[in-house]
Amino acid sequence: MLISACLLGQNVRYDGNNLGLDSLSFQRLSELVEFVAICPEVSGGLSTPRTPAEIVQGAGIDVIEQRAQVITQTGANVTDAFVVGAQNALALCKQNNIRAAVLTDASPSCGSSKIYNGEFAGEKIAGHGVTTALLRENGITVFSQFELENAIEFVNR
Repeated sequence: MLISACLLGQNVRYDGNNLGLDSLSFQRLSELVEFVAICPEVSGGLSTPRTPAEIVQGAGIDVIEQRAQVITQTGANVTDAFVVGAQNALALCKQNNIRAAVLTDASPSCGSSKIYNGEFAGEKIAGHGVTTALLRENGITVFSQFELENAIEFVNR
């Protein structure tokens, strides 16, 4: 199962921190699958720490289809890095026969139900990140870190 590296405790988030999971559900899931970790943003060439970025005027699928961009808080266009990171995540899934992923919600890469609204106001909206959109377009089921029980059910099917 693909997993966001930050959820495994790797300090790869934009602020140099992580969102390491240690819940009972996470422990159960880790006993059922082998995790393959990636931070799509780092994989796409961005540094840690890095300036926060948000998808402007769209969601992940719009970025993939070149209708929206990923812009940093300082105005830099980092769309290409996000697309490359998503492509790298998809390649990992194909190489490892991965059918599901647990990715960090609200991230412009990994968000599976929410992303930030693109105005750097801290407001979340319904939407998917770039990596989640590409994975789902290719038949890979994506769960957030808040849906671990659903991921366990998926594995046990």
